[in-house]
Amino acid sequence: MEKRIEILLDEIRRVHLEILGERLTGIYVHGSLAFGCFRWETSDVDFLTVVNGAVTTAEKRRLLTWILSVREKYPPKGIEMSIVEERYCRGFLYPTPYLFHFSEGHLRRCLQDPAEYCETMHGTDPDLAAHFTVTRAVGFPLYGPPAAELFAPVPEKAYFAALLYDVENMEADIAAHPVYCVLNLCRVLAFCREGTVLSKAAGGVWGMTHLEPVWHDVIRQAAEAYKIGGSVTADAETLRRFAARCIGEIRNRIE
Repeated sequence: MEKRIEILLDEIRRVHLEILGERLTGIYVHGSLAFGCFRWETSDVDFLTVVNGAVTTAEKRRLLTWILSVREKYPPKGIEMSIVEERYCRGFLYPTPYLFHFSEGHLRRCLQDPAEYCETMHGTDPDLAAHFTVTRAVGFPLYGPPAAELFAPVPEKAYFAALLYDVENMEADIAAHPVYCVLNLCRVLAFCREGTVLSKAAGGVWGMTHLEPVWHDVIRQAAEAYKIGGSVTADAETLRRFAARCIGEIRNRIE
C-alpha cells in the first residue's frame, strides 16, 4: 500500500477514535482498497464506521469539519463513508439504518449548510447490504475485530435487492458514467450467475470472458479507463444497449 494511503488511513483511525471514543467498535475499509485494485487517480476510499450507541449532531459536525478540512489529502474521487450501529452488523436489517453518511456527491450540500446536513443526514440505505457483503468478504479493519467476526452474512434476498437498486437506473446514467456503470453491471452479473463477489476491475475481466463478443470492446474500454485513466469512446446508444442487455438478465435472475 502506498505511503500517502497509509497516512490517510492512520488519520481516519485517529480522528474517529478522538471523536467517538469508547463507542467506536470498528472502522472497516471496503471497495477497491480492500479488493487490491485501488488507483489514486481513479478510485475513492470507502469505509464503514461501526459504533455501539448514538452519535450526536455535534460529533457529526466535528467529523464533517475534519473531512472538509483535509480533502486535499484524499484522492481526486474523495471518500465515501457511513456510520452504522453495531447491532445492525451482527443482526442484519434491510434496508439498513445509518447514523451518518458522506460522499463527494453531497459536497455542495455540505458546504452550503453543514449544520443542516449533519442534522438530517441519517436514515436507511439499501446499498449498505452490498457494502456489508463486500466488507465481510474482503474488508479489513483500521480498528476493531476482523470483519467476519462483526458482520453477519447478509441474506441473499437482501443482497440481490441491493444489487438491483444499484443498477436499475444505469440505462439512463451509463452515458454520463460509463466506466462505473459498465464495470458494475459486469460484476453484478457475475454474482447473479456464479455467486462471486468481485471488484470493478475483476468484473471487467469476467465480462470479457462471459459476455457476448459484441460487447467486448465496450468492456475493454471501461476496464482500461478504470486502470490507467482516459475515457470510453463508445457512443451513447451502444452504452445504453449494453446496460439494457445486462439489466434485463439481472432482473430475470433476481426476480
